[in-house]
Amino acid sequence: MLLLRRVCFLLPSPSPRAPLAKPLPLPLRPPRTLAPAARPLASMAAPAGGTAATSRDAFRAAVTNTLERRLFFVPSFKIYGGVAGLYDYGPPGCAVKANVLAFWRQHFVLEEGMLEVDCPCVTPEVVLKASGHVDKFTDLMVKDEKTGNCYRADHLLKDFCKDKLEKDQTLSPEQAEEYNKILAILDDLSAEQLGAKIKEYGIVAPDTKNPLSDPYPFNLMFQTSIGPSGLSPGYMRPETAQGIFVNFKDLYYYNGNKLPFAAAQIGQAFRNEISPRQGLLRVREFTLAEIEHFVDPEDKSHPKFGDVSDLEFLMFPREDQMAGRSATRLKLGNAVSEGTVNNETLGYFIGRVYLFLTQLGIDKDRLRFRQHLPNEMAHYAADCWDAEIECSYGWIECVGIADRSAYDLRAHSDKSGEKLEAHEKFAEPREVEKLVITPSKKELGLAFKGNQRMILEALEAMGETEALEMKAALESKGEVEFKVCTLGKDVTIKKSMVSINIEKKKEHQRKFTPSVIEPSFGIGRIIYCLFEHCFYLRPGKAEDEQLNVFGFPPLVAPIKCTVFPLVKLEKFEVVAKKISKALTAAGISHIIDMTGNTIGKRYARTDELGVPLAITVDNTTSVTVRDRDSKDQIRVEVDEVASVVKEVTDGQSTWADIMWRYPAHTASVAEDEEAEP
Repeated sequence: MLLLRRVCFLLPSPSPRAPLAKPLPLPLRPPRTLAPAARPLASMAAPAGGTAATSRDAFRAAVTNTLERRLFFVPSFKIYGGVAGLYDYGPPGCAVKANVLAFWRQHFVLEEGMLEVDCPCVTPEVVLKASGHVDKFTDLMVKDEKTGNCYRADHLLKDFCKDKLEKDQTLSPEQAEEYNKILAILDDLSAEQLGAKIKEYGIVAPDTKNPLSDPYPFNLMFQTSIGPSGLSPGYMRPETAQGIFVNFKDLYYYNGNKLPFAAAQIGQAFRNEISPRQGLLRVREFTLAEIEHFVDPEDKSHPKFGDVSDLEFLMFPREDQMAGRSATRLKLGNAVSEGTVNNETLGYFIGRVYLFLTQLGIDKDRLRFRQHLPNEMAHYAADCWDAEIECSYGWIECVGIADRSAYDLRAHSDKSGEKLEAHEKFAEPREVEKLVITPSKKELGLAFKGNQRMILEALEAMGETEALEMKAALESKGEVEFKVCTLGKDVTIKKSMVSINIEKKKEHQRKFTPSVIEPSFGIGRIIYCLFEHCFYLRPGKAEDEQLNVFGFPPLVAPIKCTVFPLVKLEKFEVVAKKISKALTAAGISHIIDMTGNTIGKRYARTDELGVPLAITVDNTTSVTVRDRDSKDQIRVEVDEVASVVKEVTDGQSTWADIMWRYPAHTASVAEDEEAEP
């Protein structure tokens, strides 16, 4: 379940129609370069007298300005002033999103033979009580003591420390070390510790400079009621995963009672973010695509791991993070064999996620897989990695890939009373030894009251070695100190509170609760990073003129090609309509533009939408086809042009392949003229 939690403050974009005062330090591409990815942000030169931060801000403003002006997305309810954290996708944004989701289904659901489900957004409280969301899905919030405006406490402290480190030239080494340490342990700070640091540093409300309240927890779920009586409480789901878990029994039966198998779901999720100010990266309603791959906990090998084991990409193991080292390129097979990645199935999905993102158009040099640190790991998790993509906001978590062990199915089994188990039948009865951990709910309740459930879950989740050590300690001393990660402290467990035994019995089958490997995709975050990675500028004809281009791969481009009659002549318009009909029959999205604008202006306008190919009708028997990134043109017969476009946009051939087969066309000055749209 992907946690979309990190937030910064989004600077206001310039007016959509405002001209740029001077060329920005943005990625520029020579006319003949075919590679679609812009330069890494880290390599951008800061403007004269500026900083890397201002360069990033300028880049982000240019991208956002273009996206909003071309209606990829806009703030929702804009005529009423908008609502923070809610956005509408316009026509090209909808098309990009649909293409990303279509490829996600192809890459995962179809190629991996997954079972797709579609569950309601409104979820009964009992389901989210069992999953822990009702009690634990909170962030610490502070309020402006005069206006009542709310802010994430940890983000205010994080922004303060980062601002000091980036902009304060007078910092001493001791102060820099302190701020870096706070950033490293931010997730571990309690409400009291956060409040103390906010007061120590004099942090105030960013909008009004008023003093702030002490931090207090705020549940991020939208609450509702099911039915007119209001007696059946519910929530808008904060993730799609729980619908899969509660359907495990039926899905297992549908799959022929066989493991492993995976279920997938694409759908809307809702989180009442305290202060969403990061565009599409932090919103209150968003699209998740989640996979729950159920596997035998005793066999987490994967038959197709060899398909991805040779992949090499940036990985950031926890040991490197804790030692202050940078991410390095590792071969996935080595990472699994050496134990850096816990098991083959987890490694397989890391590899598949890498292939998915890079084929979409994410720059492989700005993609890394970061392993969760010990303080980020849930007590039940075996291993967790985040696919992080670098954009102008820094490294952004876009996909979470976690081995969640058997926690989710066990939680719903306990709450519902329905056994969510799998079984393995034996050819002959087997005598087996079973470790049986039986906590005493009564004794735990008397001793720990409201913390009873978390301690109970931690005891049941113990591995065999830990349980046997506890058994020996209880028998010799009568009590033992036991660390409960969800409480963040040790508790004293007495002999009367838990029974730990090894029992021998004959069994005809083995019953067990499957483990789950969960890749969870924040689709909006991936799309925003894709926008930044594909955006670049190239010189126009006028001095200092720069033209915006989205270099989308054909796979995700919102429109695959355009059709332009060179001039307004009836014979050219007839040919354009004939080509449009052939493109429609081939299932190729396109636009036909018969306006009187110069062909250069029409090229520039569609380049800004990321259209890969443009067909110019300048003859009744053959036409020119122009590639967006290289601006190279070829001449193709009218009857062949739809099949050529389909070859390129379906990925059957590259533009370079096509250029080998068709004669190059040299554009006239009138055709090649480009101006800012």
